[in-house]
Amino acid sequence: MAPSSNILQTPGQHGHYVQLHDSDTGLLAGNVAYYLFEGLRIGESAVVIATPEHRDAFTLELVNLGVNTEKAESEGRLLFLDAVRTLGELLIDGQPDWVRFKRVIGAAMSKVQAASPTGLRAYGEMVGVLWTARKYTAAIRLEEFWNKLLHSGGFSLFCSYPIDIFTTDFQISGVDSLLCDHTHLIPGYSDEALERALNRAMDERLGARALGLRLLIKANYRPSWAVLPKAEGIILWLRNNLPHEAEDILSLARRYYLGSEPAGALSS
Repeated sequence: MAPSSNILQTPGQHGHYVQLHDSDTGLLAGNVAYYLFEGLRIGESAVVIATPEHRDAFTLELVNLGVNTEKAESEGRLLFLDAVRTLGELLIDGQPDWVRFKRVIGAAMSKVQAASPTGLRAYGEMVGVLWTARKYTAAIRLEEFWNKLLHSGGFSLFCSYPIDIFTTDFQISGVDSLLCDHTHLIPGYSDEALERALNRAMDERLGARALGLRLLIKANYRPSWAVLPKAEGIILWLRNNLPHEAEDILSLARRYYLGSEPAGALSS
């Protein structure tokens, strides 16, 4: 079983996971559904704050895994909330308010925990809605509220952001605060296949320099960040340290990855 699958199967209390995704949300739907399924299977409850499109995708994946979602909802063990509507209840002058957050989100969690006190898993993409609207400070503030709630209650949290790791949106200056607010970054691609594609592209574009640079990349450690998959770590290093060559390398790596990796592959 892949490392990310282990994390999603048995997330630790206070675990705060994040996945970045592009317009193809197939892997996100599969990972979120697996995370929720494993909790529901052992008697835990779940709160899912998602857009209608993602709610439908998650529900379909849960049904494919054998979950009777209608029964789980009627029993109070599974609660879906609309991300945009719920976010609107938390904002004052465009910024998340702690009192409102604690009241709205706390009430939702208390509701499902009463139905199934064994444990709780939460998924939220209100931060992704804010990020799409370029309200980055508000998104990070909301993450801080989630972390405050995480430390006071026994549950785990899975978030997602619409950030394509192959674009300039994924670089240290843009995602540093985001990575500091989470414990693990879940791969948005098959990590081993993506790493192979990146190494192939580096070899082709950098030649003999690639070997020495790989040693520098391994030494690039930021303890305040979430635990990163290798491939995402390489991309951040390239963007930060080889800004004039990174775009060409990543464009080539993306072509290699998409040409060799079957659609819908499980992230590793």
